[in-house]
Amino acid sequence: MDFLKKNGKGILLCFLVAFPSWLLVRQVGALEVIGAPVIAIIAGMVLAIAIRDKSSVSGGIAFTSKKILQYAVILLGFGLNLGTIGKVGMTSLPVIISTITTSLVVAILMYRLLKIPGKTAALIGVGSCICGGSAIAAAAPVIDADDEEIAQAISVIFLFNVIAALIFPTLGKVLGLTDTGFGLFAGTAVNDTSSVTAAASTWDALHGTGGAVLARATIVKLTRTLAIIPITLALAFWQAWQAKRGGRGGGSFSLRSIFPFFILFFVLASVVTTAATMAGVDA
Repeated sequence: MDFLKKNGKGILLCFLVAFPSWLLVRQVGALEVIGAPVIAIIAGMVLAIAIRDKSSVSGGIAFTSKKILQYAVILLGFGLNLGTIGKVGMTSLPVIISTITTSLVVAILMYRLLKIPGKTAALIGVGSCICGGSAIAAAAPVIDADDEEIAQAISVIFLFNVIAALIFPTLGKVLGLTDTGFGLFAGTAVNDTSSVTAAASTWDALHGTGGAVLARATIVKLTRTLAIIPITLALAFWQAWQAKRGGRGGGSFSLRSIFPFFILFFVLASVVTTAATMAGVDA
């Protein structure tokens, strides 16, 4: 009961945005070029302006945007073969490493050229190269970032998430990307998992690929998300070194708090599907 009291209104609000958006696209074929996720994002932005007091719905919205999205990703694993995950993850790894490196280098250059505060630059860099808000949430306590620095970083990431979800499907078509190419493009270039799925779902709806691009983009994104572990560890060591030099205490750090366990469950779901498929073949 406490859970429903705290989160029920926010979860219901998200449903009342998501379901009509999905239904609208189903009924109006011309809207497939936009996609239900993008319509839901725009509707959410309008509601965010209209609703002044968000205290009663903020908990449910946070739960939906993080936990329910992660559960959906885990369920997606039941539709994928473990061999597919390994193949897509390994083939995308060079591109992922290149984009992560580029993002971090650009963040350092912007920090120096524009005189951006160091912690804000670090959070934006980590959020851009790995997984948006989740990476920021993991890195913030490690580098002792305050609420204002976290809010600034998340605002920047959210802005580019929305832009990416809106324009990437059209941009991919203009660039002449194949389904495979767009899956890699969305999985490596978009920040948050929610925006990756929004862009990939819109592409699937436009090109009638039956969810293939969504599956590929999700695998690429989850492979990229694993980078949160080494990068956060590096930040922890850097913060400890800085604290030792200045005679201060370092930021709090826990490997368990940053490990994306939903990825592990996603892989386990795929293991179940793979084992069931092999058993069917053997039979």
